[in-house]
Amino acid sequence: MATTGMRAEPAPANYDEQRVPAYCLPDPLVLQDGTRVADAAAWRARRRPELLQLFATEMYGRTPAGRPARQHWQVTAVDPLALGGKATRKEITVWFTPGTGGRRLHLLVYLPNTRTGPRPCFLGLNFDGNHTVHPDPGIALPDSWVNNNEPYGVRNNRASPTMRGAEVDRWQIEQVIARGYATATLYCGDLCPDHPGGLADSVFPPAGTEERSGEAWGAIGLWAWGLSRALDVLAEDPELDGKRVALHGHSRLGKAALWAGAQDERFALVISNESGCGGAALSRRFYGETVAIINAKFPHWFARNFRRYDDNEAALPVDQHELIALIAPRPLYVASAEDDRWADPRGEFLAAQAADPVYALLGRSGLGGVAMPATNQPVGDSVAYHIRTGPHGITAYDWSCYLDFADRHFSSRRP
Repeated sequence: MATTGMRAEPAPANYDEQRVPAYCLPDPLVLQDGTRVADAAAWRARRRPELLQLFATEMYGRTPAGRPARQHWQVTAVDPLALGGKATRKEITVWFTPGTGGRRLHLLVYLPNTRTGPRPCFLGLNFDGNHTVHPDPGIALPDSWVNNNEPYGVRNNRASPTMRGAEVDRWQIEQVIARGYATATLYCGDLCPDHPGGLADSVFPPAGTEERSGEAWGAIGLWAWGLSRALDVLAEDPELDGKRVALHGHSRLGKAALWAGAQDERFALVISNESGCGGAALSRRFYGETVAIINAKFPHWFARNFRRYDDNEAALPVDQHELIALIAPRPLYVASAEDDRWADPRGEFLAAQAADPVYALLGRSGLGGVAMPATNQPVGDSVAYHIRTGPHGITAYDWSCYLDFADRHFSSRRP
């Protein structure tokens, strides 16, 4: 393995199934001391906390416990006739310090006007600002750093109105509203700007990317924490059903959604859309993006301890099927795209399937022994999976599957 300076150069990505080496996954029901948990009580009391600890110390970094004592929020704008009268748009500002100074989050919520009472809700982070999820001119522009398609090292960019609605196809807000669901989003850059210097400029900064301790959180940990803080707000809104919030995320934000869903059991349902390495895909499969590649390209995403496993995935004490298992017994949907080989679709399917023993222990059925399905053929029950045609992204097809999944699992929990 070649070296550059003090760090090893990652091995190149593999896209040949014949070159995937044999690997052995850790058993999600076996403790570090070799003891096997035999019932739901032992899982909850012993194995679940152990897995959370391992993912925190070795991969995502440690998360502060609970809601900050000084967290408070305020509804800053309401439009009851948004989207041509089909929805009510609310914007909410969240602070973590006394008063209205310091870093803050901006939460955007659309509520369907065709439905009364507490609405179930989809919640997810967005990449480039709330104004990108829909061309609605009433959405406030973010006041924190945004990418604007600049290199990751560029700082202090500001939002451009030309980005309004740039991600509208990925969000399908009108489809979600038409199905009777509210939808809520917040900008990941409000929590931590997505570049290597962003950790020092985050809402609760550790030291810099290279100066922080090995177990200090990175951007994915911060983003996951922010999703729980958004849920704090949604759970206290009488127009929303806090017990039926579906958490979703795409790509790097899908990694954050999985980690948030694993830690915070208030999320009723979790969706991972093409989250790949460090998300739903098995780390031990040498296919597509690897631990070494992701740590080299995005040194601010994970805890520094995760670098111990660069081109050394077999030494990991956990793998991503155990992250998925931490969401059990709650419903989970994992989705891939046929042309997104970088995210290793087969590795995502196999990880979802390998969580079955935990779902079974907790009285739920997962994917079972099915083979990886053909494109556009969803499979599964409490754990569902599909691989669709096309490249990396979120499409109307993906959203129709997620809405059907939520309908199925939320129907028995209506107030």
